[in-house]
Amino acid sequence: MDTVTGLPMLTILDALPGGFLNCEPTRLHTILSGPTLIHLEGRRSPPVFVSILLHGNEYTGLLAVQKLLRRYQGRGLPRDLSIFVGNVAAARFGLRRLDHQPDYNRIWQGNGTPEHDAVQRVVEEMAQRKVVASIDIHNNTGHNPHYACINRLDHRFLHLAALFNRTVVYFTKPEGVQSAAFARLCPAVTLECGRPGEPRGIEHAFRYLDAALNLSEFPAHPVVPGDIDLFHTVAIVKIPRDISFGFGDTSTDIRFIEDLDRLNFSELPAGTCLAHTDPNKRARLDVRDERGEEVSSAYFTFDDQRICTRTEVMPAMLTLNPQVIRQDCLCYLMERLPVPEASQHY
Repeated sequence: MDTVTGLPMLTILDALPGGFLNCEPTRLHTILSGPTLIHLEGRRSPPVFVSILLHGNEYTGLLAVQKLLRRYQGRGLPRDLSIFVGNVAAARFGLRRLDHQPDYNRIWQGNGTPEHDAVQRVVEEMAQRKVVASIDIHNNTGHNPHYACINRLDHRFLHLAALFNRTVVYFTKPEGVQSAAFARLCPAVTLECGRPGEPRGIEHAFRYLDAALNLSEFPAHPVVPGDIDLFHTVAIVKIPRDISFGFGDTSTDIRFIEDLDRLNFSELPAGTCLAHTDPNKRARLDVRDERGEEVSSAYFTFDDQRICTRTEVMPAMLTLNPQVIRQDCLCYLMERLPVPEASQHY
């Protein structure tokens, strides 16, 4: 049970609830009591799994799934499809998560809360159904290209990612994400579809889902190196709680450049200035590598009331949204990776 609302933490359905196909994200709570797993039968098995609204303000996945289901309404899906609708309560208010909630894309490892138990049940259900592929659909709040993320350097995963875009990001942190949990069962991918509700992102996600459902089999042969640009997330950048920040002309401890998110997926040379700092306070960033070690001095300088890059870096998911920065992070730092050989798996 949800300790706040008293409602069941997970509902499992074998048919779409009435009104789902045209329901707005902020109205889902009127037809779903909370996190819901919906199994739909198609002409081919095993199923594809799709998770949407793990963050309540990232609703492109919902709109893409609705468009997909309307397309096949009355004539049947080409393959079995299981849909997990995540944070319905936060979607009601257009928020990533509510203050009392954990992040729904950090609860797929470990236990101890009703949310952990609910998603563990989802994983168990899909293991029993021998899920063939997992697709987790997300949005960014900052200016980013569309790209796909994977947790294993496996050619089955790379093919699933390349079906969406040639830009692919391999990451192992943070832990507890949906794609990492499903990577133990099948090829799994996270789709980053730009800002919420953008028509291009909805159409891109819809076409991807349609293509995935129509595949007779998922390829396992090696990806051609020239077909993808592969990056590796090496660090996560956060702002300490005791440091205030803003963008442009603000009276805060850290004043980032006004269009900071325009630097996403740009290879920034050493010496690139990202922010100015208050001379009366020791402003800093918290940068952690994949082992959790603090490595800010390896990537940034904090001299002359400025924060600059110490070495060439490529940021991703930079955002101008203060709430998202506090709830998640400022950005991730990446490096280029060669596409693995056919025999290499990590």
